[in-house]
Amino acid sequence: MNLHVINTGLFKLDGGAMFGVVPKTIWQKTNPADNNNMCTWAMRCLLIEHNSKLILVDTGIGNKQDAKFFSHYFLDGDNDIVSNLNKKGIAAEDISDVVLTHLHFDHCGGAIKNNSARTGFETTFKNAQYWSHSQHWEWATKPNDREKASFLKENILPISESGQLKFIDKDPFYDFISFEYSYGHTESMIHPIVEYKGKKIMYMADLLPSVGHIPLPYIMGYDTRPLLTLEDRKRIFKRLEAEQMVLFLEHDSVNECCTLQMTEKGIRLDETFSLNAIV
Repeated sequence: MNLHVINTGLFKLDGGAMFGVVPKTIWQKTNPADNNNMCTWAMRCLLIEHNSKLILVDTGIGNKQDAKFFSHYFLDGDNDIVSNLNKKGIAAEDISDVVLTHLHFDHCGGAIKNNSARTGFETTFKNAQYWSHSQHWEWATKPNDREKASFLKENILPISESGQLKFIDKDPFYDFISFEYSYGHTESMIHPIVEYKGKKIMYMADLLPSVGHIPLPYIMGYDTRPLLTLEDRKRIFKRLEAEQMVLFLEHDSVNECCTLQMTEKGIRLDETFSLNAIV
């Protein structure tokens, strides 16, 4: 097995929204904000190469929205998933599977592109199976008012229309990847786990946006059910620490991976490192 980090650029979100009830005097020590209170975040995807399979986890924000939409997020760098795969010598047609942790636009936008005539939308990865969770799909296609702005129809409906949609909880998947699920940020968010060079690696998605979010109460204002997020974090962080798993960080603009340790103050950061540092 080989793992590849696929970076799809940086974007900015309000620091207060990203840290919820945590005061700025605390969170700005790890995630400094600009003059508009905006912090910089990565959109870091993971490519899992195993035998004949190329499995992409999340796809970044994509490039099909209009300038007004993108102006809210101050994009920096190449946010096109295909060009970033091409830098690794991989074509869109080579991807066998796309696992979408959830269907918020910064995680699934790159999964769909404009068609050649720019009259509609089509899947970016024509030969891939697209994986969601059936309960999350129901949640995203009939969105609540709070998340409606994050669930864009053009990112979601073309997947089912293409016939490429599969459900991780109903259809058979590969035995070299297992999954955890969390429910507080949004319904049934998927966390793939792979074993790589003797270590288990969990893709954290929005359960842990950055190392600055490790203390259990440091929960985003975006989470729809923060008390469920708290229970998710207690349960999953306990497992991560006990099994000494590596945490792959999707949104931390500085750190690719980290590990956790138990201290007198509770779960805290142990080490940070790049994925390539795993030996």
